[in-house]
Amino acid sequence: MPKVLRILNRLSVGGPLLNAVYLTKYMSPEFETLLMAGGNEEHEKDAGFVTTHLGIHPVLIPEMGRSISPLSDYHAYRKIKKIIEEFKPDIVHTHAAKPGVLGRTAAYSMKVPVIVHTYHGHVFHSYFNRIKTKMIIRAERSLAKKTDAIIAISNQQLRELENDFQIAPHEKFRMIPLGLDLKKFQSDCAEKRKKFRNEFNITENTVVITITGRLVAVKNHQLFLEAFAQVLKKTQKKIKAFIVGDGDTRKFLEQKASDLGIHYSTEKDTLHEPALVFTSWRNDIDVINAGSDIIALTSLNEGTPVSLIEAQASDKPIVSTRVGGVEDIVLENETALLSGSGDINKFSENMLRLVEDDDLRKRMGEKGADFVMNHFSYQRLVSDMKNLYFDLLEKKNAVLQK
Repeated sequence: MPKVLRILNRLSVGGPLLNAVYLTKYMSPEFETLLMAGGNEEHEKDAGFVTTHLGIHPVLIPEMGRSISPLSDYHAYRKIKKIIEEFKPDIVHTHAAKPGVLGRTAAYSMKVPVIVHTYHGHVFHSYFNRIKTKMIIRAERSLAKKTDAIIAISNQQLRELENDFQIAPHEKFRMIPLGLDLKKFQSDCAEKRKKFRNEFNITENTVVITITGRLVAVKNHQLFLEAFAQVLKKTQKKIKAFIVGDGDTRKFLEQKASDLGIHYSTEKDTLHEPALVFTSWRNDIDVINAGSDIIALTSLNEGTPVSLIEAQASDKPIVSTRVGGVEDIVLENETALLSGSGDINKFSENMLRLVEDDDLRKRMGEKGADFVMNHFSYQRLVSDMKNLYFDLLEKKNAVLQK
């Protein structure tokens, strides 16, 4: 049985975690997998409950943090090499930026037969200044030469990596979309909707707009607040917005809401009468989606946003910016209304359109579930990855036998 060492950046809520844990759990019996993960940032919601629920016991490397730290990164690199020496994997598969650097370098130095890397997003724009971005791109090109296969999770991301940033030649890339367990978003929806609305004392005729994700600059929640402020002024309907998540920009966003004249409550309040609620992190996204009417995303840069896949599985229409892999995971004008990442007027227009038109929300919501169930199940993900692994191992063995 081939062994896979899977290295994840951290056990925090999001697509990379779900992708890695489903592959760890369901690649057996064909593959034996060991999962390693780095340390979380202080503001990130720990998602260790996901691995516990699936019976996975990851090896944790606290030194492998999100930020660059030469001393910590060196210690993490040494630990990865030690695990490789002990576990003797046939494949090292890294997920996201920091594991991609440390894990691939360690695997290459230890002569691991097959090295695979998945870009769950990238940091080649909207994260750093031009000089740092150029340095990162050069480093990624160098790492690509040590990698047998590079996985993009959307067609748009693949085009960016191959054509815009020229990370590696075409033959190195594979496009394998995320795979998720979406069944819970289709079960007991009426009960979940009632539970959520009772918790926040929301009447059934109130239109709820929800955005879920880390509160960091690249997610651009400022756009969401500006659009919501415009919609509040233009609609006669009762509306309420929820910002689900936490992070570095939390205080800035609270101040921004105040500056825009939007009263808000937080997870610390018992009454939630204002039009905006900051909930911090929640584990019950299926309940939140069931209680919502519109799901939003405002990012400047994305890989494959899990929140939009989950929204469609929940039969909810989407208003989003047109970035990264968004266009590959929604049906524009059928399940989602899209706008440019800096187009506040179009974004707010789309939001207002969904708020005002009950029938449109219902029609768009109904089209989403079949689409994502067919394209983004974890069963499909596992099948695609098994085929890739067997193909890479066969090619490597053929080379060694010459």
